[in-house]
Amino acid sequence: MNAMFTTPPRPFDVTALFPQLAPLARTATRLHPRPGAPTVHDSSVGGPLLWPADEPWPYCEEPHDRRAALRINSPDDIRLERRVLAASADRLHLDPEAPVWTPEEQATLDLIRAGRPWFDGPIPLLPVAQLYARDVPFPCPPDADLLQVLWCPFDHEMAHPKAALFWRSSATVTDVLDAPPEPPIVQDGWYLPEPCPFSPEQVTDYPHPLELDKELRGRLEDMSRWAAIDPAQYNAYAHDPGELYLNNLSTAPGWKTGGWTRWSPGDPVDRACPECGTEAVPLLTIASSEWDGGSATWIAEEDRPTPGPPPLGARDGNFTLIDITGGNNLKLHVCLSSPYHPHFELLR
Repeated sequence: MNAMFTTPPRPFDVTALFPQLAPLARTATRLHPRPGAPTVHDSSVGGPLLWPADEPWPYCEEPHDRRAALRINSPDDIRLERRVLAASADRLHLDPEAPVWTPEEQATLDLIRAGRPWFDGPIPLLPVAQLYARDVPFPCPPDADLLQVLWCPFDHEMAHPKAALFWRSSATVTDVLDAPPEPPIVQDGWYLPEPCPFSPEQVTDYPHPLELDKELRGRLEDMSRWAAIDPAQYNAYAHDPGELYLNNLSTAPGWKTGGWTRWSPGDPVDRACPECGTEAVPLLTIASSEWDGGSATWIAEEDRPTPGPPPLGARDGNFTLIDITGGNNLKLHVCLSSPYHPHFELLR
């Protein structure tokens, strides 16, 4: 696993002010993905999968829209472009007067940005995440200890990649597929995850305000009820204390398993399992960022600014280099009665 990351304590105990929230607490596991070199035996984003050599690799057979992107590249194009960008950033950090691009880098970027021809045909799915139950708690069938999430790197019905879930027992995989097929093209480089091991950390989630009853929401928005805490803790929210709860005290942002669903910008929707009607629960949040402008108190202690060039994506918490429709999150939910029932996806 990766180095440990620590979420700062919440500014105060919200249940001391609002005891009605205490029974609604849920444990969430923040995954803290950071760039690295995961193996098939690691829980990770975008790393190699423990995929049986005798099991066919999944493909997307649906048609894809060639007009969805201004430029089409291969996964290797995207990886090369990222290396060029990182080399430039390192050079400029050491010498601000250095050229942004060397002639060789400029020539490489020109070739990449010229794009590739369109490809019509089935698209091999891309690995997005692998979760071992030994590392990360999540709803898991009794006969499995490993979850693998793949997706097609093209927009589908809801204008985001379409995910596929695979459950398996890791002990049964004795011969691993060495070289899985890759898509010849991807719609967008933001749909190609940067390999990142996880650093799981358990935190406490409380419901999004829209999941609370009207009476409790009213209390959260009543400024007088926050008077018991240091005003310095909420001055920025003096005109909207509900935002104080939303941004700092309710649902943890970023990649996580479990917890509560972070609803934004839409309202909560029905989460009944399409097969049996049982309420589906949050399985995995695939996040475009670990924090945003409103959730800076969730930045891990270890991510506070330090000397030296930050790693790619560190400035805005986007370590995986995934971006879903302009900063949204893809939330995978599964049925509690059987994770084998069809999952469903929420874009928020």
